[in-house]
Amino acid sequence: MDTAADVEARLPIRSDLDLAWVRQHVRQAATRLGFGLVDQTKLVTAASELARNTLVHGGGGVLETSRVTAADGTAGLRLAFSDEGPGIADLDRALSDGYTSGDGLGMGLGGARRLVHDFQVDSTPGAGTTVRVTSWVSRPVRPRGGA
Repeated sequence: MDTAADVEARLPIRSDLDLAWVRQHVRQAATRLGFGLVDQTKLVTAASELARNTLVHGGGGVLETSRVTAADGTAGLRLAFSDEGPGIADLDRALSDGYTSGDGLGMGLGGARRLVHDFQVDSTPGAGTTVRVTSWVSRPVRPRGGA
């Protein structure tokens, strides 16, 4: 089986190459924890969106990954993306579908939130942002509405 060392990491997010390393590590960690292919893909997609936001909007930062265990023994993977960028001035707006602060489709934060079980954003304008997400092995993601 897995050990915490198999999934725990602290990865820099400073370039497009780092985005590829983030995706690879998240997929490998999810595989080690027993996530099925569909759940791996959802988590890697969310991680890719959040890592790109960390790079593009936060000016770079770091991803920390860790294995977590629920009270019922279910294994999970927690991802924490942190930057020291400008922060998010209007979090509700940033989480709404269709909102974009760049040239994207506006699906980043809201889309990532729908792909994981637990989603938390801590952001202070001028002081940076941390987004923490957790997905659990073999638990369906419940659909969530807009913002």
